[in-house]
Amino acid sequence: MSQSIKDPSELQRIYEHRFTSMLGYRTRVWEILASGYFQQFVRRTDSVLDLGCGYGEFINHISCGQKFGMDLNPRSPEHLAPGVTFLAQDCSTRWQLPDASLDVVFTSNFFEHLPDKKALRDTLVEARRCLKPGGRLIALGPNIKHVQGAYWDFWDHFLCLTEMSLGEALTNNGYRVTLSRARFLPYSMVGAPRYPLVLLRLYLALPFLWRLFGQQFLVIAEKV
Repeated sequence: MSQSIKDPSELQRIYEHRFTSMLGYRTRVWEILASGYFQQFVRRTDSVLDLGCGYGEFINHISCGQKFGMDLNPRSPEHLAPGVTFLAQDCSTRWQLPDASLDVVFTSNFFEHLPDKKALRDTLVEARRCLKPGGRLIALGPNIKHVQGAYWDFWDHFLCLTEMSLGEALTNNGYRVTLSRARFLPYSMVGAPRYPLVLLRLYLALPFLWRLFGQQFLVIAEKV
């Protein structure tokens, strides 16, 4: 991850303090999100990179041909499923992947950890280099328009984005936005009740609820 916090030991402490107690619940939530929603954008033969993969909640559960996870947290590889290739590196530098080798780059709640817009631009440029023509970038993250002050409750949040600003960054760097939702998922599971997972399935099936409770954007773009 390219962050203002680049010390792997500090990243490890942040992850462990924030997520360890709820890791089992997060894993079950992402199993539903991957199979119940995001799978529609990923073919079973695709080569997929999870950018800022954390503990592998997405990449472990999506069905695809080849899997990569990128992060600076030294504990990430311990949680990745067999068959996931781990890349420990700053995402705003050249990726350890060939040109046009990926079908999908997925990232959730990651871009807000980048230190500035230059780091985001450099990351988008690298993702585009590694994507095949027509390959997809799928980005989920807190929408500052709807999260507002609660955005700053997390020590490692730096870059504020909306679906519009991210869409413009993508368009300016060789992508075509194909889907842009200002409201998708609620803001965060940290400190939130652990709702029955049947409610998540219901939420995904009823998009009108997204407009009421969603505080994260969802943006999907294709390499052109």
